[in-house]
Amino acid sequence: MYFRRSPEQFRRKPLRARIPERFRQRKKLKAQSLTAMIPNITTLMALCCGMTAIRFALLEKWELAIVSVLLAAILDTLDGRLARLLNSASRFGAELDSFSDFLSFGIAPALIMYLKGLSDWGETGWAIALFFTVCMALRLARFNVMSLDEDQPDWLKGFSTGVPAPAGGFLAFFPIVLQYALPKATIFQHTCSYAFFMMLASILMVSRIPTFTLKKLVVPSTLVLPFLLTLFIAVGLIYSYPWHMLALIGVLYLALIPFSIRYFKKCEIQSKLKNETVEEELV
Repeated sequence: MYFRRSPEQFRRKPLRARIPERFRQRKKLKAQSLTAMIPNITTLMALCCGMTAIRFALLEKWELAIVSVLLAAILDTLDGRLARLLNSASRFGAELDSFSDFLSFGIAPALIMYLKGLSDWGETGWAIALFFTVCMALRLARFNVMSLDEDQPDWLKGFSTGVPAPAGGFLAFFPIVLQYALPKATIFQHTCSYAFFMMLASILMVSRIPTFTLKKLVVPSTLVLPFLLTLFIAVGLIYSYPWHMLALIGVLYLALIPFSIRYFKKCEIQSKLKNETVEEELV
């Protein structure tokens, strides 16, 4: 049977009209001032530093590659503080920061170490580099999930679960830093040393070990001037002896991990006792 159709029925609908309504709805970014965009610009600069580190690694300019990753770590530390200072924190900025961290501290250090020495082990060296990158992704994913929990006690905000992403990236290429700081120590030039620190950084990142974080660091009023003086002396020493100071910072960070575990347990016990006391008073 033949059914007649009007010419309007043969006309094709516009592409936008044929798309379901739920797919046509788009969330638009809010208009922001240039000042409010400074944290996101800082995050993008950190991402560019991580990408530049990969370029220097391909050119076998290891010093510049490491400096680029360290510069990305400094910018990563600043963007969050700028966002809180300018009251421009957003979920968009948090997600952008995660992508930047994954590139700068998950991909760049893995490629640097693979091209520098792990490539001598062939597929095994590449597997170690992949393991580090996967652990970095898992660490960042866990951090994003935990950051949504707003019911955490104040004392818990002074600790990080596992080694943070910038510290993990630094520990990954720590043997190269030790090579420049101690050129006569040939042990750090072996591929075994590269593999050891890559695995150590990977395990520390995905572990549940509490480590100190500087986000909630409060300097007492009596120690402000000594702290500033010590900071300026440290900056001067870094300019004069960069590799020696970076090696010292890495050793001190690893040495602080047992103290962070001990202090975490102490704070946890005090918190439990305080909660039990409050419950007894309520009863």
